[in-house]
Amino acid sequence: MIRIKTSEDIEKIRAACAVVRDTLAYVGKRIRAGMTTKEVDALVHDYIVACGATPSSLGYYGYPASACVSVNEVVVHGIPSDRVIRDGDIVSVDITAEKDGYNGDACRTFCIGNVSPEKRKLVKVTEECFFKAVQDLKAGTPLYDIGYQVQTHAEANGFGVVRAFVGHGIGREMHEDPSVPNYGRKGTGVRLKANTTLCIEPMITLGDYRVKTLSDGWTAVTLDNSPAAHYENTVLITESGVEILTL
Repeated sequence: MIRIKTSEDIEKIRAACAVVRDTLAYVGKRIRAGMTTKEVDALVHDYIVACGATPSSLGYYGYPASACVSVNEVVVHGIPSDRVIRDGDIVSVDITAEKDGYNGDACRTFCIGNVSPEKRKLVKVTEECFFKAVQDLKAGTPLYDIGYQVQTHAEANGFGVVRAFVGHGIGREMHEDPSVPNYGRKGTGVRLKANTTLCIEPMITLGDYRVKTLSDGWTAVTLDNSPAAHYENTVLITESGVEILTL
């Protein structure tokens, strides 16, 4: 069931999203070659806590960290470790923060140092996919128009669109209905209502769109080991458009 939010719900989600936005900006200024992904996670944890919020991911179904830090071929759910970030890597940092009982969620893929033109284009197009998805989004839009816009733009640029993972509703829970795929047929799906909050999160690959999950049960990598990028924001649907709560 899709939960339509009250004005009070929205204000609390907006506050949680502000923590996420500021945390990603903080990390973006500090992430660099030579750091471990565990050090990135520590930055995320400490900043969220300093904001009076809680990292929603920590302990979620046993997840052991405050952020998902996914390097190169890792699409999503990279568990922070002693893996060293190197010059030329792309690193997705996906975080969710809970404040006053409500969640905000976003992801950015950072280019570290001398990144190849192919990877830079991948990161750029992945972000563009998000903005394509929301440019005409408003109350009454069919749900799968979102995925149609993402898929059309990604595939027009020669990239793969991950099917195994999707966006989602958000509010009191990190993951709520509906699921928001990054592919789909235009004009299909439930018509979205005003005051719905969604996480729209293109996950795009340089090669094959298929993924596999490693033995840790979390880390999802591309089947062909090609790089992947991930860009996400929490959005509020209004009668006339969207408000991007994590920007």
